[in-house]
Amino acid sequence: MRPTIMVTGASGQVGYELARLLPTHGEVAALDRDQLDLTDADAIRDKVRTIRPQLIVNAAAYTAVDQAEREPERAETVNARAPAILAEEAKRLGAVLIHYSTDYVFDGIASTPYVEDARTGPLNVYGKSKLHGEHAIAAVDGASITLRTSWVYGLRGRNFLVTIRRLAAERDELRIVADQFGVPNWACALAEATATLVGRGLPYLAERRGLYHLSGAGSTSWFEFAREIVGLKEPPRVVAITTAEYPTPARRPAYAVLSAAKFARTFDFGLPDWHSMLRDCMAAAA
Repeated sequence: MRPTIMVTGASGQVGYELARLLPTHGEVAALDRDQLDLTDADAIRDKVRTIRPQLIVNAAAYTAVDQAEREPERAETVNARAPAILAEEAKRLGAVLIHYSTDYVFDGIASTPYVEDARTGPLNVYGKSKLHGEHAIAAVDGASITLRTSWVYGLRGRNFLVTIRRLAAERDELRIVADQFGVPNWACALAEATATLVGRGLPYLAERRGLYHLSGAGSTSWFEFAREIVGLKEPPRVVAITTAEYPTPARRPAYAVLSAAKFARTFDFGLPDWHSMLRDCMAAAA
């Protein structure tokens, strides 16, 4: 029998792609924020108990990193309390939960890629709320898989790639931070990897519950990422600046590269390097 799959955040970057891909593997109820208010605990429980899914894929999150500094309670509600409720309801139904987290759970003082059990130390409200969500899901102790990823982008929604392409059409010069390092990950590739996992069956996933890093190979800075997006033609001219020259309400980790070795060992596949994902994304835009 085809499982019923509930996807939250269906209008977001990864959620949109999941809603497109997962019908191959089950009957999908794809919910956006108008259909499911993650700040309403009773609404979450009612929706799960009505749909009765065998799999919940939580692609919804409060991702406005700077705004979270002004709205810590809302960030905590969406990124920590809502995932906890989803984990509780999934366990009650005997369902599997797949949840996404972030590289911003780390403090960025490392110089080698972070593994899953590395010491956490988020620098901002967003990262703290996502870490609390991880802890809440683990405390429920159900059949849950948490996938940390980073620098998510795509051709729709609000993200770095969309912003850089817009600014490149408007300005002769772009000043981009060059001293923060991480791994850009294409939303479509993240969704495809998730769909591959789902295709292996829910018992397979339940047996491999836990925390994993799902991220492409290599690393880069925001500056180099912008240069790759813009290409070699000028204008615009892409200028490297420091974090100190571009202050933001929320502090970002200077180094947030995730090691995906555990994911590759466990599931015998992984994402391509970030250059390949970006090329595929840009080709899809052509």
